[in-house]
Amino acid sequence: MNAKNGPVPTLVTYRAKPGKEQALLALVKRHWPTLKKQGLVTATPAKIWQASYKKGGTAFVELFEWKDGNSSDVAHQTPEVMAVWEPMGAVMDGMEIAEVEALD
Repeated sequence: MNAKNGPVPTLVTYRAKPGKEQALLALVKRHWPTLKKQGLVTATPAKIWQASYKKGGTAFVELFEWKDGNSSDVAHQTPEVMAVWEPMGAVMDGMEIAEVEALD
């Protein structure tokens, strides 16, 4: 889909556990600045949306660009990033990650 040596637009949906919405949102808001500080994303700031499902439940959707196709792997080796990612497990029901590509 995307070249390994160029930006990789990524859309992540974080599904909050009931009652854990604010804790998850706080972590999502820390996510991009942490990645940016480590040089893993482009300068384009992340966009974050809140999604409310008709059947109940809340999710947060984040769109950001990895610097390149290797940045995600590097992030898994970076303690500062793991300090954001690890606590997410306790406040999420699940997540989906997709590389996206504009069709215009």
